[in-house]
Formats: sequence, C-alpha cells, structure tokens
Amino acid sequence: MGPLPAETWLRIVQVHDRISHRVDSALHHRHGVSLTGFEALRRIAEAPGERASMGEVADALGMSRAAVTSTINRLVADGLVVRERSQEDRRLLHARLTPVGRERFAAAAHTHDDLVAHLLTLLGDDAPVVTDALARVSAAARTRR
Repeated sequence: MGPLPAETWLRIVQVHDRISHRVDSALHHRHGVSLTGFEALRRIAEAPGERASMGEVADALGMSRAAVTSTINRLVADGLVVRERSQEDRRLLHARLTPVGRERFAAAAHTHDDLVAHLLTLLGDDAPVVTDALARVSAAARTRR
C-alpha cells in the first residue's frame, strides 16, 4: 500500500517550500534579488528582445498582474529593468532588461540553477519518473473537474 494522498501532498508542499526558501535566501545574499524577482528576470531574458509585457510575465509566473507590477517596480528601482510602452499598442507596458539586469540575471542564474540541480540530485534515478508524474498532475490540475 502506497502513501496516503495527504502525505504525498504534504511532501510536495514541503519540497516546494524548502527549496524555494533555500534558493530565495541564496539569491538575496549573493545577488540582491528575490526568487520571484529572479523568475521575472528569467521570463524577460527569455522573451524576444529581452522584453515582455506585464501580462506575459504574470501568466508565466502564475501571479496576479498586481503582484507582478510590485515585483517589476522593485526591479526597476534596482536598475535591472525599464518599462516601455508597446510600439504596437500604447496601452501595453513592457519590461526590458537593462545591461545591469542582464549581468545580474546571468550571475543569479548560475546560483539558482546550480543550487536547484544540486538539491534535485537527491532524486537519483527516480528523477525521470518523478518529473513525469508531477507533469501529469500539473496538467490535470489545469483542467476543471
């Protein structure tokens, strides 16, 4: 008999919380950016022209637009991104990396990716099975019952 659903859920929440806290702490200490700020920088860095709308960042991070606006405000204040009006639709605001933001993101990406990879090595040979199982649960959670 396998674990009860409540125990599996608890483990998922614990792993997410503990890894997030550890990575957030490392990013703050080494690069002066939060995990949320880093994830926003990553989405902007990976967007065409290193430029993404607030809605695109919000959707990618699964956050409200108000929360993304707050995160982007901090990144703007730190000189890591600038806001620009869309050329196609002047109502839309985009966030674009600055040269400082590009450098900070690159350095923080090494810290983030190395730490996450290190922690996930503990999955060992189970990594593909766990990844596949979590992908199925994630996909199912997107649909309504």
